[in-house]
Amino acid sequence: MIRRAALLLLVALAACASPPAGPPVQTVAAVDLTRYAGTWYEIARFPNSFQDGRGRNCVATTATYALRPDGQVAVANRCLDANAGNRETVATATAYAVEGSGNARLRVSFFWPFYGDYWVIGLDPDYRWAAVGAPSREFLWILSRTPQMAAGDYAAAVAAAAAQGFDVARLQPTPQPAR
Repeated sequence: MIRRAALLLLVALAACASPPAGPPVQTVAAVDLTRYAGTWYEIARFPNSFQDGRGRNCVATTATYALRPDGQVAVANRCLDANAGNRETVATATAYAVEGSGNARLRVSFFWPFYGDYWVIGLDPDYRWAAVGAPSREFLWILSRTPQMAAGDYAAAVAAAAAQGFDVARLQPTPQPAR
């Protein structure tokens, strides 16, 4: 039993280490974490197991970031599960900026010792929208400071992701309630 678990762990780690297809993903030059802090509304995403798996269907999704005194970033992701009567689901995490990345590459942990990559690959100069992905190109989120995003801003965010080799045809809109 232990041998099987160890083998599964090794296979999972090898899958995480495989290089992404195409040229390496580039991030924006720098992110001012003070300006980035606050609530972002998810406008679209690539389907993924933690928002769309196990019968879950996350809508009205937000991500809230707060700077911590120790220099790390507190993360709170919220959504309503449309398949469970719009029951709220909250996932909290801690993130830190990768040294030398201008704060554009974050390592996020929802439970230690596991971390995921959160790379800001597109960012409006006024911090109205962000395109966030992973170097594997497996994950992509389009975020906005408002629940509805202007068509031109959405096009700019999607273009930023497409320029980094993300298959933007995989994007699915995230329903947000009108406010």
